[in-house]
Amino acid sequence: MGRECNEWEQDEPLTPAGRLFAQPEMRQIIHCVIGTKNPLDIDFIKSELHNSAMLQHPRFTSLLVRDQRGREHWRPTEVDIDRHLLIIDRRLSRTDHDSAVNSYLADLSTEGLGMEKPLWEIHILRAHNCAIFRVHHSLGDGISLMSLLLASCRKLHDPRSLPTIASSSSSSRSRNKGWPNILWNLVVTLWFGFVFAVEFILRCVCVRDRKTPISGGAGVELWPRKIATASFSLQDMKTVKAAVPTATVNDVLFAVISSGISRYLDFREQNGVREGLQLTGLAMVNLRKQPGLQELSNLMTRNSGARWGNKFGMLLLPVYYHRSNNSDPLAYLKRAKAMIDRKKQSLEAHFSYRIGDLVMSTLGPKFASWLNYRILCNTTFTISNVVGPQEEIMMAGNPVTYLRANNSALPHALILNMVSYAGRADMQVQVAKDIIPDPEFLAKCFEDALIELKDHVTAKI
Repeated sequence: MGRECNEWEQDEPLTPAGRLFAQPEMRQIIHCVIGTKNPLDIDFIKSELHNSAMLQHPRFTSLLVRDQRGREHWRPTEVDIDRHLLIIDRRLSRTDHDSAVNSYLADLSTEGLGMEKPLWEIHILRAHNCAIFRVHHSLGDGISLMSLLLASCRKLHDPRSLPTIASSSSSSRSRNKGWPNILWNLVVTLWFGFVFAVEFILRCVCVRDRKTPISGGAGVELWPRKIATASFSLQDMKTVKAAVPTATVNDVLFAVISSGISRYLDFREQNGVREGLQLTGLAMVNLRKQPGLQELSNLMTRNSGARWGNKFGMLLLPVYYHRSNNSDPLAYLKRAKAMIDRKKQSLEAHFSYRIGDLVMSTLGPKFASWLNYRILCNTTFTISNVVGPQEEIMMAGNPVTYLRANNSALPHALILNMVSYAGRADMQVQVAKDIIPDPEFLAKCFEDALIELKDHVTAKI
């Protein structure tokens, strides 16, 4: 009895967001995929893990336990690295490496993590020069986990230096300081905030997208998955961005997604989707005070503005179907920029975060989980974008060839996760294969959309 009381005294309660991701409906695993140039040395990896910053962090050395009232806590424990490493020596298939790794990831997307050990594990695919870092979302968000990963990496051509991370783009809102402009901006912010708050609440309760060939729904998170990779040049995105004043790379990304989905629907459903039909995306937005990704030491400092954990809001981002052969390619970018600018000014992401925090604190994680599940069922797809290193890096002395990410299955039939690395951006296109059987074609639709935008812009120069 005394030992049990001592254990509870050492326990640390989960944050509200951590408790949300511990619920069965919202249990999410983040997969960070690291490709390397050379074969992975298992003994060297174990040695690096023993001395890594990860094993100095209490969340990676704790069990998730529940007390008699059902409240979740972190309980410190000893870590046996061998229990967290899964080594696969055989070649997974005779196809190319990307297809084999994506097939393996698709199988992982419907699997959870055992609660008998800290909630992370590393899968080593030796024949494919690839490591998959699986982390429960209750431990932290993509920004935290990317920072943890990069704290163990160094620049390829400067082994003593940490990787360089670009800061997030600044907002395009007006910066005029006169009183009329300040008052007008306040009125516009309050109006957009009210409109989007009402829309957000209605989405949680009753409003849902119309059924299309890419729609998911309740229970779809349990369906088998397929994954394909769409690869983009960041220079191409910057070329397109320059064609519209104050546009950002995120604006270009969403224009590519909008155009790519329209292209795919043209192929799948010639006459069944009406022009202008809205399909709503759910985007996860980082809300940390400091822009960009920070060093792990900053994230672990209590007084830092870049606290470790989960701190993100949601944005509802509508896509409107337009027949691809009747559209001006830049129209997608102009629509995306105008819509995202309004979303930024409305503070919708901050509103969704505060509402979620309030619901968790007052009504508990079960009700908050139900609301989140409802909004997933009432929208069409999920999108996230994490900024990675600007230059090539190495991990444990091994050059990294690519960085990718995806997460566990959701009620959406389409989940898009993008990570940039050394001038390229890879977007993992995860689908419920019984609804979208050809993710490779969908990925090509996204790639072709960017090429069309770039060609259109360069032809006008």
